[in-house]
Parts: sequence; C-alpha cells; structure tokens
Amino acid sequence: MSHDAGTKALVTGGGGFLGKALIKGLVEEGFDVTSFSRGTYPDLERIGVRTVQGDITDASLLTTVLKDKDVVFHTAARVGFWGKYEDFHRVNVQGTMNILAACRRNGVKYLVHTSSPSVIFDGKDMEGVDESVPYSKDPGSNYSRTKQEAEKLVLRSSSENLRTIALRPHLIWGPGDQQLVPRLMDAARKGRLKVIGDRTKKVDTVYIDNAVRAHILAFKALRENDEACGRPFFITNGEPMGTWDLIDRFLELDGIHPVKGRVPLWAALAGAGALETVHWLLRKKGEPMLTRFLVKELSTSHWFDIGAAKRELGYVPKISIDEGLRRYERTFE
Repeated sequence: MSHDAGTKALVTGGGGFLGKALIKGLVEEGFDVTSFSRGTYPDLERIGVRTVQGDITDASLLTTVLKDKDVVFHTAARVGFWGKYEDFHRVNVQGTMNILAACRRNGVKYLVHTSSPSVIFDGKDMEGVDESVPYSKDPGSNYSRTKQEAEKLVLRSSSENLRTIALRPHLIWGPGDQQLVPRLMDAARKGRLKVIGDRTKKVDTVYIDNAVRAHILAFKALRENDEACGRPFFITNGEPMGTWDLIDRFLELDGIHPVKGRVPLWAALAGAGALETVHWLLRKKGEPMLTRFLVKELSTSHWFDIGAAKRELGYVPKISIDEGLRRYERTFE
C-alpha cells in the first residue's frame, strides 16, 4: 500500500473515460475515492468507490460532497466542437467556479484540474512548444474558449490554502475510449474520412494509463513541490508522429482499411463552413459532420514539449504508443 493510503479524493466526471480510469488508478494507490458524476456506475461501487450522482453546476451539493476531502481531481467538462457558448460556460466555467468555492469552504488543500492544449491552439502549427506559449486570442471553439477561462481561474486561485495545478493531456486514447477512436472508426466505415491537406503534419497523443499517472503525480507534486503550484503542464506520450499515420494505426485495430483520398485544406474549410451554416440555420441538434475547428485540428501539427512535466512532476510516459496499441487491440478481438 502506498503512503497515499486513506487520502480522501473526489473525482468529478467519474463516469467519463479519464475519470473512471483515474478512479481505478487511485483505488490501486490506496486512496479513499468518491466519484461525482451525472450517472450511476455500479462497476465503481463494486471496487469500493462511493458514488454521488449530481451536476457540477449544483454549488450546494458540491459543498456537501467536498466535506472532509483532501484533494479534488476535476475532470468533468462539456466537450465538443460545436454548441452555444452559454452551454459550455455553464459547465466548464461556472462548474469550475463552484468547485473552487466548495474547496475553499471545506478547506480542501489540493486541486488537480484537467485542462486541454486547445487553450493555446490558434489554428496554426505548434511544434514542440512549451507552456510559455500564451493563451490563444482566438480559441476557435466554445469548448476551447471556456476551457481557457476555467484554466485561468484555477491557476489564479492557487495559494497556500488551496494549491492548484492544471494538466493539459492531449488526445487521450486507449481501452474505454468512447469518443476519439470510435468516432474516427465510424467516419472511416461511412467513407467520410479523407486526408485533409498533406500527410506531413505531426501530432502527439497520450495513452490513458500515462494520463492517469500524470494526474496522480500532479497531486504528489502539489503536496511536495512549491514550484509546481499554480502552473499548467502539457501531458503527452512524447512521441509525435504523422497524424494520418496514427489514424491508420487506430483503424487497423478493427480491420479498417487505411484512409484513402485527400481533400485540399481550402476545400475542407469551405465545406465545413457551409455545413456549420446549414446546421445553424436549420437549428439542428448535435454537431455538424465537420467543423472548421476540426479541420484545423486535423491539418496542423500540434505536439508539445513535456520537459516541464518531467522536471516538476516526475512524469515519465511508461506506456509507448506501440505498447498502447497492442493493449488496445485486445479489446477488439
């Protein structure tokens, strides 16, 4: 049993991909874990996790749930490439404000906030950049805009009474993923996936086990390393590779042929813009099939220097992309 045994942790978004994996990792480390999420999850209760059903916009409930907690891992967020600013703000910004307020009322000492590299993404190539890159003045989506606002709130709130840190994991994948890889596979099966621009652009991602480990290390750093407090950290596998090469490897897991065909960037942007306009005019629910933000994500290089996380958190990505793919492949058999 680790020296963290008995540490009382709350994980918001405990039913999500990262949240659930993090909870299991914390339980293995001996933490006393409570999950806070909108759904009910008997699989978490079976491993000794207390589960509370609720919404992070409910400030009163959060204040009650955070009583006697030592640390909050705030992974809950509204995600997506499309939607009203107000809807994203309510969860990502107001929800985070509620978490901070409840921490202060209950004397919670540590907060690990799950942010996103999209807070600095401006639609252009980002190759090996570190945390010194300023926030984007044009985030490109309401998700990015509100995640940026939330990260600023969290980092500004860091003090001796409440130590905070923001992690920016990039494109988390692995067993249990219901978003990234499944959506790529679905698009490929329907013939909707084409290379946008050229194949020279690189991206870095993070395997789920590495992302979980980074969060646990971030808590330990908050407790032991003053230099880590009030700062953001990029979290990736440290293995940038061609975006479309990686997508092809994901598709191969389920026997799907590599992506064929290419669409010029200008045409993809024009098409996405038209789809967005039609979606907005017809007041359709859900997301357009393609958005300009997604086009820019798929057609630019975005990989990051994780040197700060290595130095200040002791983060080392232990599961390589190759090993992660081998583990992930077993879930498709």
